Amino acid sequence: MAKGNKIKKQNTDVVLIGAGIMSATLGVLLKELDPELTIEIFERMDVAAAESSDAWNNAGTGHSAFCELNYTPELEDGSISTDKAIKIAESFEISKQFWAYMVQNNRVRLPESWIQPIPHMSFVWGKKNVSYLKKRYDALQQNHLFHGMEYTEDTAKLKDWIPLIMDGRDDSEKLAATRMDIGTDVNFGALTRCMFNHLKTLPGVTVNFNHEVRDLVQKENTWHIKVKELSNGDKRKVKANFVFIGAGGGSLPLLLKSGIPEGKGFGGFPVSGQWLRCTNPEIIEKHFAKVYGKAPVGSPPMSVPHLDTRIIKGKKELLFGPYAGFTTKFLKNGSVMDLPLSIKAANLVPMLAAGLKNMSLTKYLIDQVRQSPDDRLAALQEFFPDAKLEDWELEVAGQRVQVIKKDPVEGGILEFGTEVVSAKDGSIAALLGASPGASTVVAIMLNLLGLCFKDRLQSQEWQNKLKVMIPSYGRVLADDQKLLDEVRNWTGEILGLKVAEYAQ
Repeated sequence: MAKGNKIKKQNTDVVLIGAGIMSATLGVLLKELDPELTIEIFERMDVAAAESSDAWNNAGTGHSAFCELNYTPELEDGSISTDKAIKIAESFEISKQFWAYMVQNNRVRLPESWIQPIPHMSFVWGKKNVSYLKKRYDALQQNHLFHGMEYTEDTAKLKDWIPLIMDGRDDSEKLAATRMDIGTDVNFGALTRCMFNHLKTLPGVTVNFNHEVRDLVQKENTWHIKVKELSNGDKRKVKANFVFIGAGGGSLPLLLKSGIPEGKGFGGFPVSGQWLRCTNPEIIEKHFAKVYGKAPVGSPPMSVPHLDTRIIKGKKELLFGPYAGFTTKFLKNGSVMDLPLSIKAANLVPMLAAGLKNMSLTKYLIDQVRQSPDDRLAALQEFFPDAKLEDWELEVAGQRVQVIKKDPVEGGILEFGTEVVSAKDGSIAALLGASPGASTVVAIMLNLLGLCFKDRLQSQEWQNKLKVMIPSYGRVLADDQKLLDEVRNWTGEILGLKVAEYAQ
């Protein structure tokens, strides 16, 4: 048979599409719960975590709602909604428990390479924003997940916390900040690669790089998947009982190809990003925190400006951004035809309706694309007044595809967040959306298990195993301060975080 036309056929229990943090987590969870499962993983790039999970493509905050102001909106009556912040904070604690279990049981190597303790701060200026931040702080103090947070309007304390941001600032300016010392920086790219290194050692698991899933169709309760090996053109047909589509921005096209009724009506709105990366070691050394501000009106949540200390490959980095942009690509290494080809009869109305209702977002993205280097510097100088352009260089970040879905009232709505779309029979699921996905990955995958492995999840065997991996499983950390203190101290010790500061 001629090269490029060779077709291999095989069967497996599970197919995972995409070698990012989502597939890595689901793969490890499933093999822990059932070591006999066979798993095939297909990734179009030549390494794991090359797209959304990569350190330079992902915000990497370890999103725990300590500093992200878009998770605590101010309502019309002036009160602060904390529901989303509480949910995200608890989800991150669930992720940390699973990571601690993997480290403790030698599933991944020591954590210093991918998780670091770094303070999380919110910083605002102007009377209205200071009033908001104080109300937010007071509201969050009602839940023990946020105990230990500090609030200040004191200039001397701010200079101690964030000297770089305070240099060159007018002393008469109205300022405020909150600080949470138990924040983290997570290199999800490094973590993902650690997890795949573990998966590759397990019997029944095969990780296939440079392989692109071209089509998938369900026949007689089995998924038939067409795969092309990009390096030589060989084609494969794989039969699987369960398929997870965790391909970042590439998930939507594959979900639409699956033809499941639950996927009809979904669309995607791609948003690109850029960072300013500091190149001056003296400036990098002067800042040690993740400092988030308020997003401009009309901007997507992923564009909340922040001056961000990162640890990448053991080196301290300093980023500012992200600056949003528009592209028709769904992946950083995707095609400009991704968006046009995703428009189908079933999602045309929702996409048009969502577009019409989000004109301010469209205008914001156009303005961002047209920004000059001086415009980007002006945004940075709101955080760091003494910033100079020669100390920063532009770095391209990853792609995000925001979810558009049908709505009986609005016709279509644009959602910021993540969503699992699964077939009624539980045989296939896709993850759509963006932030705070990676940080809440374990909670997302537990939800997926409930949708797609419902009967097995309810078995005593799986329940017992999950409680070992995630000690708080089945209980609500937001309602139990004693349990929260216990798991924070345990994960803090295993992951090398600041244990002493957890107990209240």
